Amino acid sequence: MDSREGLSRRAVLAGAAAGAVTVGLPATAAAGSAPQRSAGGEERVDEEFTELERTYRRRLGVVAINARTGATLEHRPDERFPICSVFKVLLAARILRDFPSSVRDRRLTWTADDLVINSPVTEVTIRNGLTVSQLVEAAVTVSDNTATNLLMREFGGPAGVTGFARSVGDPVTRIDRWEPEMSTGAPGDERDTTSPRAIARTFGTLVLGSALPRADRRLLTTWMLANRTAGPVFGSGVPAGWKLADKTGSGWYGVRNDVGITWTPDGVPLVVAAFTRGTHYEDDTLSEPIAAVAESACRRLTGGDV
Repeated sequence: MDSREGLSRRAVLAGAAAGAVTVGLPATAAAGSAPQRSAGGEERVDEEFTELERTYRRRLGVVAINARTGATLEHRPDERFPICSVFKVLLAARILRDFPSSVRDRRLTWTADDLVINSPVTEVTIRNGLTVSQLVEAAVTVSDNTATNLLMREFGGPAGVTGFARSVGDPVTRIDRWEPEMSTGAPGDERDTTSPRAIARTFGTLVLGSALPRADRRLLTTWMLANRTAGPVFGSGVPAGWKLADKTGSGWYGVRNDVGITWTPDGVPLVVAAFTRGTHYEDDTLSEPIAAVAESACRRLTGGDV
């Protein structure tokens, strides 16, 4: 379906059902609205995360939610940050929800001219191509950029992903460009951005809620559980033995992101969204503050230290 044709009836019905999401996921501020403030008029910040900003000299955005109790940690929750490859989960979910399952077996082919940076799967499968399902798996599990572009070309482009976000109640997240340009992350550029609150709620809706049919939700979660890029970020902060289904992202200007759901050994889900950015084009992408956010969220949201 081309995005210009609008949402299918299936998409509209699924989007309406997504409102009945899990306990504890807060409402999202509308696109373009001012950041939410504390009673004293200050933007919501967290002391522990403020210290991480000082230590790593990066601006940090965090929302972490215990989806069972509703306990929440927030730090610049409504500020826009570059979304980078985190959006690939939304692309995958859109394909699962809005198109017949038969399209997943369709084989797509490409040429060397289609290849872009960070394409570890598609650069070695160019001869025979891959199915849509295999391309989605490559986009989610190893963040293959060419796979992502091929899927967007086939299924409505950046506007299709933005429309999907709106259909599941996310008024903030927007996708405007293709890989790798969409990951530049220039300060002040609202293209290809989200907010920690918006994307945390959207991921929670997709993985824990009813935005997707059950079988599709399980498949999306399986791909996210198989993510191979989480090791330095959430993978280093989540306690051993906890399940983690996430998607990472990185870009220029020191942008580093991770968003996902982790489950305690007794099955309590935590939704965590963590974003960092620097100020200069050449700033290094740092994984350590993202890992520290995951450690803090898991500790504080399950141990009463909120």
